[in-house]
Amino acid sequence: MEYKFTTENFDREVLESDIPVLVDFYADWCGPCKMMAPVVEQLAGEYDGRVKIGKCNIDEEEAIRAKYGVMSIPTMKIFVGGEEKVSLVGATSKDALEEKIKEVL
Repeated sequence: MEYKFTTENFDREVLESDIPVLVDFYADWCGPCKMMAPVVEQLAGEYDGRVKIGKCNIDEEEAIRAKYGVMSIPTMKIFVGGEEKVSLVGATSKDALEEKIKEVL
């Protein structure tokens, strides 16, 4: 299941999660973000129950974007125990992203 992270649920769903969380910071107008969307969706299904995987629209969630210093998109951040453990900037392969997920499991 792919989550949608917003100002209203970010603390609860990401920072207070008892499992690792991958947040895909994206925008609807971003070409590389659109390329990554199927990869993120596929990983969300494959890791359901072990890792929360979802998206945060930087145009709609400016406060979150600013708090985590997202300057380029797509940016993928993995949080464990409320702390940012991994940050990847730019489009990447499914294998590379999956490798980062496995590192935190």
